[in-house]
Amino acid sequence: MSKLNNLEKILPKVEKPARYIGGEINAVVKKDAEIKARFVFAFPDIYEIGMSHLGMQILYHALNAENDIFCERVFAPAQDMESIMREENIPLFSLETKTPLMDADMIGFTLQYELSYSNVINMLNLANIPLMCDERKEAFPFICAGGPCAFNPEPLGEIIDFFILGEGETVNIEIMKRYILWKETGRTKFEFLKEISCIQGVYIPSLYKPRYDEHMKLIGMDKLYEWAPEKVTKKIEGDLDAAFFPEKFIVPFIDIVHNRAMVEILRGCTRGCRFCQAGVIYRPVRERSVEKIEEITHQLIKNTGYEEMSLLSLSTSDYSKIEPLVSSLMEKCRNENISLSLPSLRLDSFSFKVLDEVQSVKKSGLTFAPEAGTQRLRNVINKSITEEDIFNGAENAFKLGWGTIKLYFMIGLPTETYDDLDGIVNIAKRIIDIYYKIQDKKNRKLKITISTSNFVPKPHTAFQWFPMDDMETLSSKHQYLSEKFKKMKHITFNYNDVRTSFLEAVLARGDRRVNEVLIKAWKSGCKFDGWREHFDFDKWQQAFNDVGIDPGVFSCEKWDYDDVLPWDHIDVGVTKEYLISENEKAYEETFTDDCRNGCTDCGVNRIFECK
Repeated sequence: MSKLNNLEKILPKVEKPARYIGGEINAVVKKDAEIKARFVFAFPDIYEIGMSHLGMQILYHALNAENDIFCERVFAPAQDMESIMREENIPLFSLETKTPLMDADMIGFTLQYELSYSNVINMLNLANIPLMCDERKEAFPFICAGGPCAFNPEPLGEIIDFFILGEGETVNIEIMKRYILWKETGRTKFEFLKEISCIQGVYIPSLYKPRYDEHMKLIGMDKLYEWAPEKVTKKIEGDLDAAFFPEKFIVPFIDIVHNRAMVEILRGCTRGCRFCQAGVIYRPVRERSVEKIEEITHQLIKNTGYEEMSLLSLSTSDYSKIEPLVSSLMEKCRNENISLSLPSLRLDSFSFKVLDEVQSVKKSGLTFAPEAGTQRLRNVINKSITEEDIFNGAENAFKLGWGTIKLYFMIGLPTETYDDLDGIVNIAKRIIDIYYKIQDKKNRKLKITISTSNFVPKPHTAFQWFPMDDMETLSSKHQYLSEKFKKMKHITFNYNDVRTSFLEAVLARGDRRVNEVLIKAWKSGCKFDGWREHFDFDKWQQAFNDVGIDPGVFSCEKWDYDDVLPWDHIDVGVTKEYLISENEKAYEETFTDDCRNGCTDCGVNRIFECK
């Protein structure tokens, strides 16, 4: 602890020292006498990104609502801070009490994106905690992880002691309660892991061993103990009204990515886009009641002082009572002089009526996500939006005075051809024509941003067997579109780095052998891989070469239905048979209807009764 007394001298030397001081409005500090277990919520990126994450706010306040549990926070220090910490031999510490992480009982990482994995390793090293599970003896804290990327836990399976799969509001508390009882008995860490292995949603990699053939192809996952579950089923919170949601958020002293209060109104999605992992792992759809949302909104406005309130879900327009909810909240927000943000709205008349009222003072840009340039390819990916929807939406927007539109597409989707790329260009041309029919041609305020991401096949989706395009093919497609858009006015064209997408695919579909690659890459200096200025692809390639793994096996290789996938022992509710059926429908360009219009038999009813 004496090392941390130097913070007052160190912080003036770094950018944004408020990242490291804690003490924000609504942050929690507890007396040592009250605490039986310390949990540190770890976000493997900088403070401004982590503090914008709703899951952190929920789990932080849920754990701290328990009298004998103290949840603190830690974020990845920026490189200037890290350099000083290493020079001064200062271990990574918690924000609330400046306690070295080594003194925590449990450290829980959230895995929101694969390119943060190297930061997980770097943070453990900064905390002087051994990287590998089998090197962490009894004195070290347990290391756990959750979040969407945890649904393929194997790339971190030798680094993380256990994973929490699914929704953690109650699971985290149950684990910590059992930890307190275990700690009092003085039993071994293995005995604690054995005890929590029966909790729904808890996966312990050390209880299983991957089996490979002579060509190092994964052919099975063997249980090392008879009592270990055959499969680990995700945890689902059934009633969102009963599920914990904080009535206060921690309010930072500095600007973060999203300076606003957030209310989750809906969890899950029924639309079934075949590339979308979130649409599978968050099934089934559950809603908060209008009354509960109003109550939470009132408390958040009172307790935070934020000037913006956002309604969050995968598809806000799918909330069954969206019209009365928005009408009620807009009246309250107007009275409190607070703006209301409504992401993920459909392109229908109600959405534009609401958007026009919400943004009557200043109109920001509108975002449409056609995902693909032709109806054929939208049928392949099961995206319900049509060209008529897109063009009617653009027309409504222009008539109401909007002049800035963003369009999101994916490049490299299964069965994609250059005709589909031309379709992206044709959509942009048509939108420009619509604008000119409504507005005077001399009015030059039209701005259309075309943003393309590279398709990455994700676990537990209908496209998990598809290969992604190789980097050369993706680069050629980017260049093709760049040349087309160079000749068009009003268009800005953006696309993702093919190298980061390639690595994302490897980490998303990798097996346990990737653990060694991660550590090799980190040792060579890899961290903050999601940041363009820090990403070094050559070091990653060298790490794969050193370990003797061809990364293309995980990213650019087509897999068969009977192949053993690294995540086959994880049950997300949606069956493999259903995903195979959806994969076949993609080849047939056949559309699957929204499951709210009739059950599509995805299988989630096996573990939770859909309503």
